[in-house]
Amino acid sequence: MAVKVLVVDDSGFFRRRVSEILSADPNIQVVGTATNGKEAIDQALALKPDVITMDYEMPMMDGITAVRHIMQRCPTPVLMFSSLTHEGARVTLDALDAGAVDFLPKNFEDISRNPEKVKQLLCEKILSISRSNRRASTYSAPAPVAAPAPTPAPSSVSSYGSSTPARPAPAPMPARSYAPASAPASSGQSSPAPKRKAYKLVAIGTSTGGPVALQRVLTQLPANFPAPIVLIQHMPAAFTKAFAERLDKLCRISVKEAEDGDILRPGLALLAPGGKQMMIDGRGAVKILPGDERLNYKPCVDITFGSAAKSYGDKVLAVVLTGMGADGREGARLLKQGGSAIWAQDEASCVIYGMPMAIVKADLADAIYGLDDIGRHLVEACI
Repeated sequence: MAVKVLVVDDSGFFRRRVSEILSADPNIQVVGTATNGKEAIDQALALKPDVITMDYEMPMMDGITAVRHIMQRCPTPVLMFSSLTHEGARVTLDALDAGAVDFLPKNFEDISRNPEKVKQLLCEKILSISRSNRRASTYSAPAPVAAPAPTPAPSSVSSYGSSTPARPAPAPMPARSYAPASAPASSGQSSPAPKRKAYKLVAIGTSTGGPVALQRVLTQLPANFPAPIVLIQHMPAAFTKAFAERLDKLCRISVKEAEDGDILRPGLALLAPGGKQMMIDGRGAVKILPGDERLNYKPCVDITFGSAAKSYGDKVLAVVLTGMGADGREGARLLKQGGSAIWAQDEASCVIYGMPMAIVKADLADAIYGLDDIGRHLVEACI
């Protein structure tokens, strides 16, 4: 049965072009279009599409508001179109918080210049997110636990003996405005609590559904988390700086977009920059390399995991979160051969059970946890 799609955009040209591209695929059927957020809600209720493509900037009601209403009234996987700018990245991250599953850059030049490439990518995205786990994508984030009020002080002394400005208590995560689904079961896969170990690095790889998943995990970590962290999220170059800034505001730990020469340190998470590759050497220094056109993913989880395996042997704790495809599997295999630990997110809490499934099927997972358990288990394992 063909995947039913609702196309929402105030641009007549873009609406028609997206509809033409999707209709050319025999596995996809465009069942309707809408020119603004209010029309999108009405059409979603009437047509019950399997997937909605959504623009952000529209008259009467913007895309983020429309996504929130749709998730309240008829939860449906939404693919956002966004501009490749810092503001476009911020808006896209807001849309993912509101419940959108994934996004694509909105680039009219690419549609004109590379129609076949655009068609392939768009259709692949639609077909993949049509199979997304609606229960996971509509599962309400838990209410944030109020942090104890910090003792007023101009600075706090870090574990390295240097004086650093005190970080404020993290802002609460944006509240989900749609009705929560029942708490996901882990299909009998849930593992026992981890054993403590002196890990020198925590490495987390993810793709579709990753921005929200990383937010849920990292906001559970204390400011004195003892292990350095590297994050590999499939994301365009224009987006990773804005994403790192958002995580830094929400978390007790520090988060920044990685730069060449950065040094790993406890309480700091370095996010691989989009369009490039991130590697780690034995001295704890980060190397940022140009994205290799032969690789599908820039950044690539396998590349970072592989370098961590070479540099840190059995002292790495690697976590593979929601995402389509199998990036991370071969890097995890190298880590496993060196004696490091591999965790996978469970199917019930994944938006797309692709990357974690590849880890589990390859028998590489030392533990399988639901999304909301991973943060506290990281604390248990590393502290």
